[in-house]
Amino acid sequence: MKTTAFKQLDWGSLSPLRMKSKTLADGIWAGGHRSARRGAGVEFGGHRAYVPGDDLRWLDRRALLRHGRLIVREFETETERSLRLVLDASPSMDFRGPNALGAKLAFGALIAAATGRVALSSADPVALDWIGGRDPRRLPAMGGGEAFDRLIHTLETIQVGDDISDDLAAVERPIASVARGARRGSAILIISDFIDLPEGALDAITSLSSGGRTVVCLQVLDRVEVDFPFDGPVRLVSSEGSRVVETDAGSVRDEYLRRLEALTAELRENLARRGGRLVRTATDEAPIGVVRRVLRAIEGRTA
Repeated sequence: MKTTAFKQLDWGSLSPLRMKSKTLADGIWAGGHRSARRGAGVEFGGHRAYVPGDDLRWLDRRALLRHGRLIVREFETETERSLRLVLDASPSMDFRGPNALGAKLAFGALIAAATGRVALSSADPVALDWIGGRDPRRLPAMGGGEAFDRLIHTLETIQVGDDISDDLAAVERPIASVARGARRGSAILIISDFIDLPEGALDAITSLSSGGRTVVCLQVLDRVEVDFPFDGPVRLVSSEGSRVVETDAGSVRDEYLRRLEALTAELRENLARRGGRLVRTATDEAPIGVVRRVLRAIEGRTA
């Protein structure tokens, strides 16, 4: 994947933005309920191995002397503030139309990086998981000075993986990992075109909208997919699978657009039933506007 899309966005212009949703605010103002937010809290919650970017104030020096390795002390407060990014790197995300800023995967990676920077500037840890992808590296939730650099490096090096259109486990594995790690008060941003995913994938994805978590799905489409601007005979080849269709563009345009809208509506309705939200974008839109819409959706406002 080429990462030229990262040059399209001025990261400094994002600095005024902050996440203000009630769910994330609960991580600041401790309420009457308890939840296992790990961080600089009020009650000791155990140890774990040090990850670059962790706050050095919580290193356990005695454990270092005893065990010869870096150990971090954890604490519990009432809720967790974190942003969990899930990026689809399946083959359909590699499509790029003639007027797009980049492939859908590159555009999605740009939005993920910008949103992650906003979260980190608010002192909220950020994690990264993948749907599909070639040897993807998962990033655990982390904050601190190194977190943004590690996020960028990982996003820049991801490559599109193999066809997962018939592989539900390829979706369920990362979703299960996110579900285990995302506690009450966390926000989950899933970036995908939601095209050619296996049957049952939407149910697995929308199931994350439970347990006090905020789930936002960003549907990234190319303008060619949104408008289907073809005329005359066309040969359509699926990004995943081996389907080839030769037809007249004018005769299938209405049916294609109807099915695309039905897919989007199904995702939006499934999310809404569980308290989640959908943002839809095209890769020729200004990235800064997309980031603002995503943040508004996380905050619970109209995207």
